[in-house]
Amino acid sequence: VQLVESGGGLVQTGGSLRLSCAASGRTFRSYPMGWFRQAPGKEREFVAAISRSGDSTYHTESVKGRFTISRDGDKNTVYLQMNSLKPEDTAVYYCAAREYGTMSSKRWDYNYWGQGTQVTVSS
Repeated sequence: VQLVESGGGLVQTGGSLRLSCAASGRTFRSYPMGWFRQAPGKEREFVAAISRSGDSTYHTESVKGRFTISRDGDKNTVYLQMNSLKPEDTAVYYCAAREYGTMSSKRWDYNYWGQGTQVTVSS
C-alpha cells in the first residue's frame, strides 16, 4: 500500500485545512486508517483513527470538536478536516494504514505510512 498526503499549508489561527491521503491498491477498504502528527523535537502522536467501514472514529482529546476524520472508499482516500486551528497544531501530519486488527491510537500498530504533509498555524 502506498499512501500520499496532501492539503497541508500555512494558515492563521482559527483557520481551516482539509488533509487528504490517497491510497493505492484495491484493498484500501480493508484497512483501518489513522492520522498522526509530529512537531519539531517531539514524538509522533496520534490524532484520529477510522474503522474499515468508516462507521467508527476516534479522535484524541486535544482535537475533539475541531478535527474530523472520514474516508471515501470509492476514491481510496481518507480525510482529516481541521477547523479552529491553533499554533500548537503545527506539525507534519502523516496518514497510516493498519493491515490487521481494528483501528488503533498506537503508531506501532500501523504498517504503512505516507511521507507527511506540513501544517503550519501562525498566531
